[in-house]
Amino acid sequence: MIAYINGTVAHKDPAYTILDVNGIGYELRISLQTFSAMPELGNKCKLVTYLNIREDAHILYGFAEEQEKHLFLELVSVSGIGPATALVMLSSLSYEEIMKGIAEEDLRLIQSIKGIGLKTAQRVILELKDKMRKEFLQGASSGTASTPQASVRSEALAALVTLGIPKATAEKSLDAILKKEGSAITVEQLIKLALR
Repeated sequence: MIAYINGTVAHKDPAYTILDVNGIGYELRISLQTFSAMPELGNKCKLVTYLNIREDAHILYGFAEEQEKHLFLELVSVSGIGPATALVMLSSLSYEEIMKGIAEEDLRLIQSIKGIGLKTAQRVILELKDKMRKEFLQGASSGTASTPQASVRSEALAALVTLGIPKATAEKSLDAILKKEGSAITVEQLIKLALR
């Protein structure tokens, strides 16, 4: 997968950007958060990325910060939320507001996002509230919104779900491995151990 792209800003739009890397232009879908964090045209920019592969398209998503990508991956793991909806959510509210809203079960806040109805908001809160509470408390105590271990876990979880493993089974397996192995494990090692 493409972990990040470091290049010159060739085009900048609230919905997407094009980064020129040695004469090749990479089009990345971005949120308004990333748009406002990016430099002006002609300047160097590094975006962490997520590549969504569908039958009809390969779409690259770019994020100014690792925490935003982490939350994006958590959101798309929820049934009924695709990458486009997750991007709308990240454009409507900051990732801190979304995490806090989910952790505090603020149904009104999540439902206030364009395209999110009552059932979807309830599903997001139901599926992510425990995880967001844990991360939000860790972030509050350490001063950051996410930990490297949480990021490794979420990337491994996304990969396992993509491979067809049920989310609940994958989460249980990953938590057991992380408890045993500690925080010095890579995404690849975590996925290999979970597949055993």
